[in-house]
Amino acid sequence: MQRTVVPLDAMERARWELAAMAGRLRSLEARLVEERRLAEAYRQERDRERKRADRLRGSESYRLGFGLVSLLRDPVGTLPRLTRAVLRRVSRPRAAGARPVPGPGRAPVAAARPPVHLYVVIGMDADGVRDFVLTLRQRLLVSPDHRPVVVTDCPSFAPLRDQGVLLEYLPDRATWDRHRPDRPWEDVLSERLSRLYRDHDTVRTIIVDRSRPPTLAELLR
Repeated sequence: MQRTVVPLDAMERARWELAAMAGRLRSLEARLVEERRLAEAYRQERDRERKRADRLRGSESYRLGFGLVSLLRDPVGTLPRLTRAVLRRVSRPRAAGARPVPGPGRAPVAAARPPVHLYVVIGMDADGVRDFVLTLRQRLLVSPDHRPVVVTDCPSFAPLRDQGVLLEYLPDRATWDRHRPDRPWEDVLSERLSRLYRDHDTVRTIIVDRSRPPTLAELLR
């Protein structure tokens, strides 16, 4: 029976994609926990608003407002009662130094930011990473529709920081195995991607093939 030989690059790419998928799942789980926490906070805020509304209905201010509405409907029957309520409120002594508490202001609406795309560039040398970052920068000049984050295991990435692309470094497999053989490199990659998904709210992940980096035309698709 003939055996099928799978190229090493294809196996490594499959492992990277599996790690990226695991990182995405961890990010979604963390987001689910955060959504549940927000839902509980909203529920508590709803309960507080209900209590505040109940207190308002029992306050004299609410009764005065209700009296004004009643006055419009029945001036003869409502006027004496409303007059007494106004006199009580005017004659009540005001606490020394008391100032009216301003109501809560409307929070400013944050400007919409472009979505984040995560580019995983693993196993590429310094020249290859540089060429890819420059191509990616050209793509953003043509269509700045997202914010790129590039994950690379190339230690010579520092000179590329001034290209308008956020770069995140991850030690390469050989370096990691040499210093931390007790922990698989794939787990480190998955956890790092999970953190980047969460920190940047990533909407898309692109695994860059080191043997055939995408051209400008391909990035624009």
